[in-house]
Amino acid sequence: MGRALVHPSSALNWCKLPTTWGTFRAAFSTAGLARLEFPGGKPVAECPDCKVPLTPAQRRWKLATARALHPLLRGARPGALPPLDTGHATVFQRRVWAQLSAIACGQTRSYGQVARAIGRPLAARAVGAACGANPIPLLVPCHRVIAGDGSLGGFSGGLEWKRRLLALERRQ
Repeated sequence: MGRALVHPSSALNWCKLPTTWGTFRAAFSTAGLARLEFPGGKPVAECPDCKVPLTPAQRRWKLATARALHPLLRGARPGALPPLDTGHATVFQRRVWAQLSAIACGQTRSYGQVARAIGRPLAARAVGAACGANPIPLLVPCHRVIAGDGSLGGFSGGLEWKRRLLALERRQ
């Protein structure tokens, strides 16, 4: 999944992405997709009915986001992704998220394995915090990271979403 993680710019423009699993909310900066929120969750940011018009680039990114979401929600690999705006993140978070993006669909890694993979073997808790801070779940697949004992750990979309996603991916 060789895509660039880019730096943020100005304010976010929000839009809704209907799927068979509910309506996701996506926020785009001038640099790319900056947030993806699950259906039914408590919104992290205000989205006044998503009435601010998207720019032409953001409309293309919205289409790319929707095209990536649909296969993911069937347990399949996504196609091309929009640029992902993670410029607000720390260097450590970006390293973790890049490692998450390298985990193949249907595979899992423990927080400790991710920590070792980024050269920080004692940073399993920090990896967990970086997963929890991931603003673009699914496209940056933090649901593929589990606890060292095989339990699910946490997930920003809730454990039911994590269970469903992992089960879908295992079937592929």
